[in-house]
Amino acid sequence: MIHRLKEVRKELGFNQTDFAKHLGITQTAYSMIENGNRPLADKYVKVICSAFNVNENWFITGEGEMFLSSPYEKEFIDIFSRLAPETQQYLLLMAKELLKTQERLLESKDKQQAGGNGGGDLE
Repeated sequence: MIHRLKEVRKELGFNQTDFAKHLGITQTAYSMIENGNRPLADKYVKVICSAFNVNENWFITGEGEMFLSSPYEKEFIDIFSRLAPETQQYLLLMAKELLKTQERLLESKDKQQAGGNGGGDLE
């Protein structure tokens, strides 16, 4: 589990000092945990998994995916839930249009890479 602790920290882009602050411990205490000199208390496992959307089963056993979902999904859902219903509808419409645009761009890129027309037409 110790190597997964370090893997999560690095994946999230934290140094030991900043990650330790999220856990409410000192960098020295965190370093001792990450180096295997101190056990990682269950409460910190819960904090890490809850705060960063880490899959607890993966964190403990190594099985499954590191994150339960995209690290951005939780933030997006929090923001979405605070919007008025009319604004939620508008955001959903915009997200659908963005997805269509992304799909067209990816199709165009695939055609170009496959030796297609090379012109980048989006139809």
